[in-house]
Amino acid sequence: MARKQKKEEYVELNGVLGNAFDYHVYHMQFTDYLIAWILGFVLAMVVILIFFGNVIFGAVAGVLVAIKAPKFYAEFRKNQRLKSLREQFKDLLESLSASYSAGRNTPDAFQDACNDMISIYGEESDIVRELELICTGLNNNINIEVLLTDFAERSGLDDVMSFANVFEVCNRQGGDLKRVVNQTRDVISDKMEIEMEIDTMVAGNKNELNVMMVMPLLIVGMMKGMGISSIGTNTPANVVIKVICIGIFGLAYVMGSRITDIKI
Repeated sequence: MARKQKKEEYVELNGVLGNAFDYHVYHMQFTDYLIAWILGFVLAMVVILIFFGNVIFGAVAGVLVAIKAPKFYAEFRKNQRLKSLREQFKDLLESLSASYSAGRNTPDAFQDACNDMISIYGEESDIVRELELICTGLNNNINIEVLLTDFAERSGLDDVMSFANVFEVCNRQGGDLKRVVNQTRDVISDKMEIEMEIDTMVAGNKNELNVMMVMPLLIVGMMKGMGISSIGTNTPANVVIKVICIGIFGLAYVMGSRITDIKI
């Protein structure tokens, strides 16, 4: 019987200069782990105490969930970082558009954009780090096409990759860079506006989903407070039913989150 091949380990991209970030991976800090552990433990503990009223079982479940929580928290932080990076990239295009309109060449345009982004987002922001790498690469005679493509590959953002591809063709064939930057900025702005409209439309459904996930806990807690003994007892049949119910609600939340997560 053939052995199953081990899943290939992902190799991070360090960029052309070897010191860039790979946005496909989020490196957790100690505070991130602490937040994930606390959230996972408290959530599991509360659910188990309400349904089963057993502190030991709740503590064990809390530890098990806390162990898995950092993985999901890292994915959440990674998505938040990419969302922020795309918004910063849109502002970068506006700055580049202004520089090209003023007749600046490509190296000066990116240096001006770097200064603008520092004034808006600060020196520690992702877009400023990327612009500093681009400016350093240009000063070391690295082609702007290579630097932009490297940024696009590490970010994994379609908008950045599209801009890098169009910029490469336009720059090599002597096209109108100002028009390319303006059109790319307009496309990204339109996409963001559409996404905001979609988020507004589904915001009510997301709130309803969150409320529906909390309702079982409130109902069980109220029934216990009313002295309904069948809810508080942990007979084998009751335990099986409660576990199945928790599993159903967890599955419903995952499915509901995927349905309301609309991307364009």
